[in-house]
Amino acid sequence: MTKFKHMTALAVLLTIATSGAHAGAAGDINSDGQVNVTDVTALVNKVLGTASYSDDSCDINGDGQVNVTDVTTLVNTILGDGGHDMRLVGGDISMLPRHEAAGAKYYGSAGLVSDMIAYYKSAGWNAMRVRLFVDPSQAPAAHRQEGVVQDLPYVEALGRRIKEAGMQLVLDFHYSDTWADPGKQTMPSRWSNIGSPAQIADSVYAYTLASLQALAAAGATPDYVQVGNEITYGMLWPTGHCWPTGEGVDGGSWDNLARYLKAGCRAVREVCPQAKIIVHTELSKMDNATHFYSQAQARGIDYDIIGLSYYPAYHGTIPALSQELDTLESRFPAKPIVLAELGYSYAWPLGGTQHDLTATYPYTEAGQAQLAANLVNCLHTRHSHVKGLLWWWPEQNECGNTGTQVTSSWWNASLVDSRNGHIEQATYELGKF
Repeated sequence: MTKFKHMTALAVLLTIATSGAHAGAAGDINSDGQVNVTDVTALVNKVLGTASYSDDSCDINGDGQVNVTDVTTLVNTILGDGGHDMRLVGGDISMLPRHEAAGAKYYGSAGLVSDMIAYYKSAGWNAMRVRLFVDPSQAPAAHRQEGVVQDLPYVEALGRRIKEAGMQLVLDFHYSDTWADPGKQTMPSRWSNIGSPAQIADSVYAYTLASLQALAAAGATPDYVQVGNEITYGMLWPTGHCWPTGEGVDGGSWDNLARYLKAGCRAVREVCPQAKIIVHTELSKMDNATHFYSQAQARGIDYDIIGLSYYPAYHGTIPALSQELDTLESRFPAKPIVLAELGYSYAWPLGGTQHDLTATYPYTEAGQAQLAANLVNCLHTRHSHVKGLLWWWPEQNECGNTGTQVTSSWWNASLVDSRNGHIEQATYELGKF
């Protein structure tokens, strides 16, 4: 009951400022022609079983259920833009179930942590990202040892936990059986014999549609959906291989990439109409992003949010990032930006490090925390378009595991010290975003 009282009180405050602004919109539970606090009250009563409004009108988020998440969605709808004006803070926790199963022990300021998702929420986080591979059993053994294990049942279970914790779910489609990133976008094995780009696009649509339907049925409807992962140079190679500037690579083309993106986005719109679509690239060359999203704009890609990966050791300083954000905000003012992946080391350099920032941010807990704090400050003061900040693999932790490690190597940019399970200070700095 306390949760509902807080939601209703919040809606009252919001409606004072927005009353009448959403007349006639979806969410008019009591059919009075307005969407306001009285509809929140009606929906709460429906959830509690003290009112008998129709399930169809009360299923605000379209996941086939009527529960507290619909109340949250309705309150956010009154705010405007379905709640997607909020800032997302969190991380990609795709390996958390594996670490838990191995017996990893996490230690916060008050000692042993029993539920990391709840702990992240208490630290100010409100969103979790989870990747999905087409068939990770077909990935090379070395990749599976690195963490390529997330098939649909895995994501259903983890996604349901995230949603039940009251957090936003960001689903990351890797249209591959293994890692999809700037250096590789390997066609899934089950699609390897498909001939034409048109047929590949049909497969993208059907697979995306079926995956989202399964997640919705499992109580894990995503709030944000990445159609592809770090697709700076296209996806579904070779036919979707291209440069950000528009030229094809090795027989691929931007026209094919656009066809695949449109197919995936169409499936998201049909199954998860409340979800926001992220198109995700990275910053190996800072001007790549501007070129890429210009091509996407020219081809009419239907998406909502620009997603970027930012790893300072690979992509450079916060001022360099800020300059690129200035450009993107100027060129694409209608597109919010999410830093969909972020990471900086707490003890050792990342492999292949290209930018040594240790004079300012040493590889220590304090150095990592200072980078997080400075980044949050930069975004707050200069970049109102940036609506999300997600750390990659913050939960990696080999402390207390029985037997072998969960993965073949440590991720040096975790927010947990694998030597002792200590949760790093940067976790709380991110929560300030």
